[in-house]
Amino acid sequence: MADSGESTHPDSTRLPTMASFEEFSRQATLMNSCTRLWKELCDHYASLEQDLIAKSESLRSKIQSLDDHTERSLKLLEKREGTIEGSVQIAVSSAEESTKAAIKVFEGGEEEAVEEVDDDEGLLLKLKSFCVRMDHEGFWRFVTVRKKELDVLRAKIPIALGNCVDPPRFVLESISEVFPVDKRGKSERVNDLGWACVLILESLIPVVVDPVIGKERLLVTPRVRERANEIAETWKNSLEERGGIENVKTPDVHTFLQHLVTFGIVRKDDVSLYRKLVVGSAWRKQMPKLAVSLGLGDEMSDMIEELISRGQQVDAVHFTHEVGLVDKFPTVPLLKAFLKDAKKAAAAITEDPNNTGRSAYLATRKEQSALKAVIKCIEEYKLEAQFPAENLKKRLEQLEKTKTDKKRPAAAPANKRTRASNNGPMPPAKAGRLTNAYVSSFPAPPPFVRSPSHMQYPAGVAPYAYDRPAAPAIYGSRSPPYVYSPEAVPSPLPAGSYPGAPINYPVYGALYGAPSYGQPYY
Repeated sequence: MADSGESTHPDSTRLPTMASFEEFSRQATLMNSCTRLWKELCDHYASLEQDLIAKSESLRSKIQSLDDHTERSLKLLEKREGTIEGSVQIAVSSAEESTKAAIKVFEGGEEEAVEEVDDDEGLLLKLKSFCVRMDHEGFWRFVTVRKKELDVLRAKIPIALGNCVDPPRFVLESISEVFPVDKRGKSERVNDLGWACVLILESLIPVVVDPVIGKERLLVTPRVRERANEIAETWKNSLEERGGIENVKTPDVHTFLQHLVTFGIVRKDDVSLYRKLVVGSAWRKQMPKLAVSLGLGDEMSDMIEELISRGQQVDAVHFTHEVGLVDKFPTVPLLKAFLKDAKKAAAAITEDPNNTGRSAYLATRKEQSALKAVIKCIEEYKLEAQFPAENLKKRLEQLEKTKTDKKRPAAAPANKRTRASNNGPMPPAKAGRLTNAYVSSFPAPPPFVRSPSHMQYPAGVAPYAYDRPAAPAIYGSRSPPYVYSPEAVPSPLPAGSYPGAPINYPVYGALYGAPSYGQPYY
């Protein structure tokens, strides 16, 4: 019976084994899932730990930086507080000396006026005379007519302003004719005087800098600082009348920004306005330094990217070198991109059908300007090893030569037809082919004016010998030159001045039927 039972169920021993294997597989899958989840959790927590450590280090570094900054600020405040008395004493002494000098001038005890300016020293004396007498109108007129002497003025004006009783007030009054609002007539506004405003404002900085602690403190009285703030607000309020920020002239923008820096009245609330003004006038040489002085250092990276997007790579190069972002914005790729854009622009100008007459000239000038700007950058920032300028200079010379050849007029063939009487040039040969044609080889004559140097012939001398053969048709196409006979020519008169009326030559039209012209004066 046992044998028959075992033979009846041959797979009965295999069923538990199969179930156990399936259970084992299920357990193994579960263990793999748990292991994977555990690893992911471990990695996640390890990443969180690394982030926490990095943030902790960053916070620790910032706290240390703030502590250092606070310590430096406290030391600076202590130094400023300790030097106030000395700085004020120096300023008061300087003001007293300037006041005494001015009193002497007004009382006639000392002559400061200089009539003529022949050299740099004379110019300095003249500037000092205006400053001592606080004659801001004379000072302004004297400076504005000497733009060609800009370098000398830049060196002498700071020295002269040191003789003013109140240099900041003197400067504000000097530039008040054109800043913040131009008070000149419309005819006088043709001459831009923004350069003079910027020059005078820049020259004031070394005068008002604290002699003890330097640029950290400007010696400007509260009353003058308040007036400078009012002037700045007036200029900002006039932006709408000028057509908005986009339409303001660059010299006006430069004057406004320099005014803020000179008097130390930069406001954090106006940083966005300063940024727009700086980017709009970025091609000015002083703009990178002004941007830093205006507190735009944190936004300089975005400003450089904006300049690059506008195609102002050269301006971006100046900004990068000013704030030390050369690693982030390499100079050589920027200059090469600028040259590439300039070539594309020149090609577009050449292909413009609306300007075919001057397209070649404008395209050449565009490429020349780009080459000059890039060469100047290479020389200024010592980039010859990274970007050799020899090929650029050769290309520039080639463009200059092409431009010169186009300007050079074609050589005209020599006119061999000459007058037989006085070897003068004959009129063009085809002039006489037209009926009643009159072609003169001389320019249009002015009204007759008798020269005092002409001799006066005696009344007995005939004005002209008309008993000669008929006048030649010298203006005809084939008429031979007329040769006067020696007998018909009157004998030469002796030198000297003779009384009598001057020779009155007949009008050309009266003889030959041509239009009459006044007698020329040679």
